[in-house]
Amino acid sequence: MTRVRPTYAEIDLDAIRHNVEVLADRAGDADVCAVVKADGYGHGAVPVARAALEAGATWLAVALVEEGEELRQAGLDAPILLLSEPPNEAADRILAAGITPAVYTLGFLAAMDAAARDRDTRAEIHLKADTGMGRVGAPEEDWDGLLATATDADHVDVTGLWTHLARADEPDVSTTERQLDRFDRFLDRARGAGIEPDFVHAANSAATLAHPRAHHDLVRVGIAMYGLSPAPQLPAADFDLRPAMRFVTEVAYAKRITAGTAVSYGHTWEAPADGWLATLPVGYADGVPRLVSNRVDVLVRGARRPVAGNVCMDQVMVWCGDQKIEIGDEVVLLGGQDGARITADEWAEAAETITYEIATSITARVPRTYLGA
Repeated sequence: MTRVRPTYAEIDLDAIRHNVEVLADRAGDADVCAVVKADGYGHGAVPVARAALEAGATWLAVALVEEGEELRQAGLDAPILLLSEPPNEAADRILAAGITPAVYTLGFLAAMDAAARDRDTRAEIHLKADTGMGRVGAPEEDWDGLLATATDADHVDVTGLWTHLARADEPDVSTTERQLDRFDRFLDRARGAGIEPDFVHAANSAATLAHPRAHHDLVRVGIAMYGLSPAPQLPAADFDLRPAMRFVTEVAYAKRITAGTAVSYGHTWEAPADGWLATLPVGYADGVPRLVSNRVDVLVRGARRPVAGNVCMDQVMVWCGDQKIEIGDEVVLLGGQDGARITADEWAEAAETITYEIATSITARVPRTYLGA
């Protein structure tokens, strides 16, 4: 159907390619795994995956079996890492899709071994150690049992060993160093059990940028690949990473209001003078956080203009002051216009969250269009 509402997210695939090249250079001899879970952090998993592979990434990573199957159905044949164990019943679907799962429990290891036996094939797996994240991964007291069982499994090949870093995006490196020390112990014990993996990996985006010790054979790049900052102290622009998303709409209604006019639910904003107010056809149902009400600007005719009043489900109001605006004027919520730029970092600070949540919260109600496809 022809789109009626003039609200969309414009995804620059050349920016994705550029960012992958920058990150690959940063990673040195390590391969690049492009993390495309959560529909490519809201950018579109399949187009982003294709662009990343074209730019030199050799692996893809997802959070769900269904996400991996989507990539396979699109014709992508690169190795796919499943970052967490699904229910044991999914083992056969993992093999059918040619996905390499993370494994950290004896139960799921047994499920993969049995599914591979039933298919008369071998399952390639990456064993994950919890070195301090405390989320998923085998704790240190379980390492020896997991390693021994994996070595003895008849239809399983351990082709990777990995961990995840909890605080690689922070200036204090002590926790990261302790995690990497623990990971070294895990690697020593794995090799003592006779496991010589093809890939060892620990680095997320922040560690790819800031912790060369974590690079090993493979780096898993997510947020940085999209040109967004892993943390305020690691601003994307400092590493020549380019934001790939531009979130755009148009003025749907414009009117002059008088000083003191209250706007939107709760009347949390009043006009400071006579001037122009614009209404935009976009709201929190599209991913504009309600917490940015009265806290962020948008771009109208190349000028920053503040959000006025509470963000609504389907609409946002913007104060334009003396600048006359008209229905149909382009408005940029995230991205650039006429040399000015609104960043996801600004939204994240205003919404008291992180750039990851900003990108992934832009909903499916917002169509994606692609440049550089």
